[in-house]
Amino acid sequence: MTSLSEIMIYNKTFVEEKKYEEFSTTKFPNKRIVILTCMDTRLIELLPKAMNLKNGDAKIIKSAGAIITSPFGGLMRSILVAVYELQADEVYVVGHHDCGMSSINTDHIIGNMIERGVNPNMFKTLKYSGIDMEKWLHGFSDVTESVKKSVDAIRNHPLIPTDVNVHGLVIDPGNGKLDIIEDGYKAQEVSQ
Repeated sequence: MTSLSEIMIYNKTFVEEKKYEEFSTTKFPNKRIVILTCMDTRLIELLPKAMNLKNGDAKIIKSAGAIITSPFGGLMRSILVAVYELQADEVYVVGHHDCGMSSINTDHIIGNMIERGVNPNMFKTLKYSGIDMEKWLHGFSDVTESVKKSVDAIRNHPLIPTDVNVHGLVIDPGNGKLDIIEDGYKAQEVSQ
């Protein structure tokens, strides 16, 4: 049985038994926060529990490493929509220890791409088009510095209101312990 078949069989029962009712909420985050975090599978349930969040409390945006790579890319667009349309007034960037992006080998990824059918000439075309695959796929060596960099990118974005607090945290995926890297409230006090 395929994973899609398993999902669809389960979903049919889920809907028929009205299991969705316990998750009913609105599109607006109850706690008025948006979280940018990593897509790591260990964080799916751990992060919300560690932050005392339930369904409907926060907008959660996930990407590899919680890294803002472009000031006008999809991640920033999602944050801006959460702030301007969905009533979020605080942003949390949450990185984690033992992140795969801290040890990423771009040559290995490119090798895997070629092995799975991407034409090697495509990388020459991309380079000619100004795309530096090494830079684009690169992760980070220090999660604390990476979180600070993403916080700065959000906090200093020309479209983020100055009254939006931007916080940076790092979570331990083994036990859920959160460490504050950037306190957005303190940053607000300093800038006023």
